[in-house]
Amino acid sequence: MSNQKIYFDHSATTPVAPQVLKEMLPYFSETFGNASSIHIHGQTAMAKVDEAREIVADFLGSKTSEVFFTSGATESDNLVILGLAKPGEHIITTRIEHPAILEPCREMEKRGVEVTYIGVSNKGLVSVDDIKQAIKENTRLISVMYVNNEIGTIQSIVEIGELVKEENRKRKSENRIYFHTDAVQAANYCEMNVDKLGVDLLSLSGHKIYGPKGIGVLYKRAGTPLSPIQFGGHQEKGLRPGTLNVPGIIGLGKAVELITQDQESNKKIKKLSDKLIAGVLKNIPNTQVNGDLEKRVPSNAHFSFKGVEGESMLLLLDQEGIAVSTGSACSSGSLEPSHVLMSLGMDPLLAHGSLRITLGKFNTEKDVDYLLEVLPRIVAKLRMISPIK
Repeated sequence: MSNQKIYFDHSATTPVAPQVLKEMLPYFSETFGNASSIHIHGQTAMAKVDEAREIVADFLGSKTSEVFFTSGATESDNLVILGLAKPGEHIITTRIEHPAILEPCREMEKRGVEVTYIGVSNKGLVSVDDIKQAIKENTRLISVMYVNNEIGTIQSIVEIGELVKEENRKRKSENRIYFHTDAVQAANYCEMNVDKLGVDLLSLSGHKIYGPKGIGVLYKRAGTPLSPIQFGGHQEKGLRPGTLNVPGIIGLGKAVELITQDQESNKKIKKLSDKLIAGVLKNIPNTQVNGDLEKRVPSNAHFSFKGVEGESMLLLLDQEGIAVSTGSACSSGSLEPSHVLMSLGMDPLLAHGSLRITLGKFNTEKDVDYLLEVLPRIVAKLRMISPIK
C-alpha cells in the first residue's frame, strides 16, 4: 500500500475549503440557535441564513425570495420533478441525467405523467432540435442537466432556454413550459446567471463546490407553481419544511462566495487536465477520451481502456494512493455499465473499462505526474491477464 494520498474524484465530492469550515464552526456550538426561534439565539442564526441566501442570490442573479435551501441537489431535483407536473402532462428530459432526475421521472410515469427521454450524440451532447421536436401541447417541464457528472460535457442551456421562451410566447400563461437544470457540476466553471440561462428552476449542491455535504439549493423563479413534497413546518415558505441546517447553509454561502473570488484555480485545473489527457493518450494505447473535448468542464477527464475492467483499475490505483471513480459516485456499487456511456452508443465491454478522473483546486502537477507514472503500468498489467483482447 502506497503512502501517497492523491484525490482525483472531485465530481463525487470536494473537500471542505478551510475558509468554509472556519465560517461554519461557531454555529455548531457557540451560536447554536434554531433559526425559526424568535429569541436572540434564533435571530442571530437567521441573520446568517439571510446573509448566505443573499450570497447565493447574487451568484445566480436572482431575488433572495427565489432561493430555497434543501438537503442537497437530489432533494432539489425531486422537488422539481414531483412537485410540478401533474397526471396527463408531459416532461422532457435526457437519457444522461443523474438518477436524481431519472428515478423521479420514472415514478411520475407510474402516476400518469408522460416522459420523453432525449438521446445524445456520441460526444454526449443533447441536440436542441431534438428537444424542440419533442415538445407537445401538454409539455409542462423540460429538465436538462448543465454539466454531466460522468463525462463532464456542457449542454447548450442558453439555447434551450431561448427555445422555451420562444415556445412560451405562443402559449397561454396557464399552459407555459418551465425549464429546469441540474447545475451541480457546473457551478465552479460555468455561467450561472439564471436570466442569462433562461431557466425557471436550478439545483445546486454544497459538497461539489468545496462546501459541506447535506445542504443544497433550489432556485425557483417567482410564479413557478411548485408543490411541496414533504410537510411539517413553515420553513422556506412551506416549500421545504424542516429545521434549517444553519451551519450547512452558512458553509454553502461561503463556498459560493469563494467561487466568485477564485477564478485562477480554473486555469490551473485546465492546465493539469490537458497534461493528464495528453499523457494518458500518449502512453496508453487503445484508449479513448469520452465526451466532447471542447464542450466540457476543465476538471473532467473520462477514459475508456480497451481490454481492462474499470473496477480493477480503481482498486489498483487505490493501492497506489490514488482515488478515482469508475463512473458517478451514486452508481459505483452497480454492476451495470454506466447509462451515460451506453447512451453514447458505447460497447458494454468498453464501457466497463472506464475511469473518471476529476481534478480540483488543491491538485498539483506532481499529482498528475504520479498518476501518469502509475496508470500505464496498471493498465498493462491488467491487459496481460485479461481474457478480453
